[in-house]
Amino acid sequence: MKRSLRKATAFSLVEVVLALGVAAFALIAILGVLPAGLKTQQASVGQTKANAIISYIVDELRANVRLPPGKASQVQGNWSSLNGHWAVIAQPDTLFFTNDGQLISVAQGSAAPAPAGAVFRATLTYMKQPSVTTSLAQITVSWPAAQSDSTKVAGSIDMLAAVNR
Repeated sequence: MKRSLRKATAFSLVEVVLALGVAAFALIAILGVLPAGLKTQQASVGQTKANAIISYIVDELRANVRLPPGKASQVQGNWSSLNGHWAVIAQPDTLFFTNDGQLISVAQGSAAPAPAGAVFRATLTYMKQPSVTTSLAQITVSWPAAQSDSTKVAGSIDMLAAVNR
């Protein structure tokens, strides 16, 4: 009887250890990048929400100045307190928003304390009118809302808005 002369093929212990070492190195590199990716993703979410809040504020301001005389005080929510600032340079208004972009409250001054549940702080600084029909407002949205010092916030977005009457 003839025996088949098949050679047994297998990995040696050295090859297995080297393969595990390469795989471990790759996993460590991927796990090292993970915190930076999460931080970038969180910043991106905050910026997206802040841009939506700025868009909402500009829409409200533009709609508000188009109201007929005497109707501005009948605006839904806290927006009625923003009326009248377009004529002169005034103290900045501070608006507070939830994580969902819902307006919580309006306060005078940029150092106003944040109410409970506020995530975003929007500061509206009104500027002199460049013409009779146009008004300017500098809008800054920062987060977290509890931090009033603009140098210590997690993120912020600025926009200059022109509102035509």
